[in-house]
Amino acid sequence: MKSVITGIVLLLIVLWVHLTQGQSNASFGTVIGAVFSPDNSEAQNLIRYLLLPRSLIGVLAGIALGIAGTLLQTITRNPLASPTTLGVNSGAYFAVVAGAIFVPQQFAIAPGLFAFAGGLLAAGLVYAIATSVRVTPTRLVLAGVAVSLMLSAFTATLQLVYENETAGLFLWGAGSLVQTDWSGVRSALPQILAGSAIAILFIRLWDVLLLEDQTARSLGVKVQSARFFGVVVAVFLAAIVVSVVGAVGFVGLVAPHLVRLMGVRQHLFLLPGAAVWGAVLLISADVVAQQVATNVSELAAGSVTALIGAPFLIWLARRTSPSEGGAMNDSVGSLQSRSLPGSSLYLPYWGLMTIAIGLLLLALFSGVAFGQIRFSLLDVLQALEGNAFSQQVLFDLRLSRVLVAMLAGASLSVSGLLLQGVIRNPLAGPEIIGITSGAGLFALFVLILIPNAPVSLLPIAAMLGAFTTFAIVCVIAWRDGFDPGRLALVGIAISAFCAAGINLLVVSARLQVAQALVWLSGSTYARSWDELGQLVVFPVVLLPIAWLTARWLDLIALGDDLPKLLGVRLQQARLVLMSIAVMLAAASVATVGTLGFVGLLAPHATRLLVGNYHRQLIPLSALLGAILVVIADTIGRTILAPREIPSGLITAMIGTPYFLWLLWQNRDE
Repeated sequence: MKSVITGIVLLLIVLWVHLTQGQSNASFGTVIGAVFSPDNSEAQNLIRYLLLPRSLIGVLAGIALGIAGTLLQTITRNPLASPTTLGVNSGAYFAVVAGAIFVPQQFAIAPGLFAFAGGLLAAGLVYAIATSVRVTPTRLVLAGVAVSLMLSAFTATLQLVYENETAGLFLWGAGSLVQTDWSGVRSALPQILAGSAIAILFIRLWDVLLLEDQTARSLGVKVQSARFFGVVVAVFLAAIVVSVVGAVGFVGLVAPHLVRLMGVRQHLFLLPGAAVWGAVLLISADVVAQQVATNVSELAAGSVTALIGAPFLIWLARRTSPSEGGAMNDSVGSLQSRSLPGSSLYLPYWGLMTIAIGLLLLALFSGVAFGQIRFSLLDVLQALEGNAFSQQVLFDLRLSRVLVAMLAGASLSVSGLLLQGVIRNPLAGPEIIGITSGAGLFALFVLILIPNAPVSLLPIAAMLGAFTTFAIVCVIAWRDGFDPGRLALVGIAISAFCAAGINLLVVSARLQVAQALVWLSGSTYARSWDELGQLVVFPVVLLPIAWLTARWLDLIALGDDLPKLLGVRLQQARLVLMSIAVMLAAASVATVGTLGFVGLLAPHATRLLVGNYHRQLIPLSALLGAILVVIADTIGRTILAPREIPSGLITAMIGTPYFLWLLWQNRDE
């Protein structure tokens, strides 16, 4: 009960700050007068029609997210569960954007219904993936993050293609409490109150679900039905929030844990406590967000909650028991040694390399020939003979672009391969453990802080960000060694933190939304020979070094003891290999932005073809990564020409299903 009372007192305080700071700078008397005796003055109207709705919608959203997070953690018995980590927010937001574009009239009637359907489908997909294997808290969250990445890629694609129809949804989608009237409060209030009341009415049921399944059944509870009912209630509450204020992250993760840290366990006090503290967190986040507001735009409250929630997720990850990490290591780590039956589809290694080189050449030709203006082989030959127009389009515009895509793909793929080998963690791609997001944050910081900076400064900043992020992830994740699940969770948290920082930079620098989306998604758009010259030196120098040191990876895969017996200085070898991996990823991010999943997808596809000998893996992995990004670039340019879809969105849409399959395929027999 003390947690609820303390939360209410703190909520009243932050509400007062929320109403009197920012745009209004109102006095005590002005606020009281606006509520109880309005006189239609400008100051009071500002409070009544802008600030009061904003405060109340923040309270309602915080209540809903706190209760939703509590229910999800109880039902899954997973301390890491929340609408954010289980993909519910991303699913609801995708449905909101799709509804606003394709069926705007129906969407306007019931936006909450669209959000609810999207959130429920996302939660169902996560549950299906996670329950098909030996479930651990880490695995469930990884499935949720993968689904979120996939849906986020689809959402970003829709926002770019239908820019006019989705104007204003970018920052709102990050979780903005901005209200222009009372319509949002009127829409959300009855639905959130109804969902909260249902959750509280079944308090005894939630307490029983914390018991073992057999015990719960002996008490007459239909466990599966009860869990499904609880998920529906939680998703409904989270979806209503998304439909009115966007995808606010991490409140549903942090609020229940704050109450539990105060010693509360029974849902009679846990649910009200989480509701109140959820409101405190969200209103406090919006207070901070308003401090960095500009005359044009302001930081979304959801970005601030990510800055708070990411460190909290790190703390939870470090508390993950060794058995949970071990389950992840046993179930996913075995992929390091897997290959397809009949090795390489009965083809020798040189045959696979020949096919890969042929496919890369075909992809490069397609990238040069296809686009808004298409060229045949004859046109290409005529360009070689001196056709000025063809030369300009083919060589000045397209060839440099596809070569940048090729080198970026090869760099990211080998970077992922090295990281997976060094840490013996198949989830250790540069995008999963935070390297690309850290590089992107530092690169964007330089672009904003020094707009006329020389081109050579960008890769330096990206490398600094990549090394800094990776060092932080490794230091935090280290507890009696590198645990794969813990490392992935910490990387996810650091990526969320960097993403929030990027949103802050976008707002403070007043970048246009479309430009920000393209860069953040990873794009080879308009990459010229200058960018190619900036990038080429890194793969040309570092890929041969990676191949020469590949023997270390073969030994590291056998454990820590054997390399030492053979005279390998294990820590120095790891440092060299990880440095190569980080530099390759950072150089790619500095040139084309944050391309997703290339460093996860291509190395695993290579292992399925040729096994585990790294001197064979590195060249083939580089070729497959190059092919993937060149194809993604070509598809992005041609499928909706003259509009373009960033390459990173295409690779994410290809890579996320593969990541889900990776989690699913090692199910217990």
